[in-house]
Amino acid sequence: MMNLTYASDSTAVIKVDTDTQNQTSGRKSVRITSTNTYDSGLFIFDVVHTPYGCATWPALWLTDPSNWPEHGEIDIMESNNKGTHGNDMTLHTTSGCKMNAKRKETGTAQYSNCLNTANDNTGCSVKGKTATYGEAFNDNGGGVYAMELRDAGIRVWMFSRGGIPSDISNSSSPDPSTWGEALADFPSTHCDISSHFKNQSIIANIDICGDLAGATSYYTNTNNCPGTCTQFAAENGANFTNAYWEFNSFKVYQAS
Repeated sequence: MMNLTYASDSTAVIKVDTDTQNQTSGRKSVRITSTNTYDSGLFIFDVVHTPYGCATWPALWLTDPSNWPEHGEIDIMESNNKGTHGNDMTLHTTSGCKMNAKRKETGTAQYSNCLNTANDNTGCSVKGKTATYGEAFNDNGGGVYAMELRDAGIRVWMFSRGGIPSDISNSSSPDPSTWGEALADFPSTHCDISSHFKNQSIIANIDICGDLAGATSYYTNTNNCPGTCTQFAAENGANFTNAYWEFNSFKVYQAS
């Protein structure tokens, strides 16, 4: 038994295989996908630990796996390799969805065209500061990410462990209007949200290498990781001891 997923009464963990034997056929990892699907809602994720380490590409995201990118993709948490450059929140869509409008957000907007194939498949993303992901986030006890999907737009908030709003921590009726400016704001000004985002499942996974973490620009140039991604991943199981997600809870709120 590899025991790559386990849960207690209070937390759930998914992780990467740390076997130190050479994994030439590929290192084992886990992806979980919700059977419930959503067209709208308020999604609240209490995250204790985010995965990081050379060769890792973790994500907490929503999409319709059977109709991608037609039904869109919402990346709530995404990073790669050492995870020291902050969290990326990104939309990937078909054509006709842009974010070149006035936005209210504390993160830093990257590209404005959400088209899946534009700008080397980067989508339209917003980057948070260092402590929104990785070792810095984990050392602070993790925190809560909240994502609101509605016709007026998509917003993502991040709250540190000591700054979680009371209407989230006491599980009453969370009210985003009281939370202040979002970390990432994707308004519907130039994007028909309801037509671009449908039938979304919640997904959490940790990919190994792949198009993002394995790209030279990220693996070598940005993160100074050794050798090639695939060889390093195969030969260095001990590197993946921090490559795990730990969640306190997932909660979804929808209008009745």
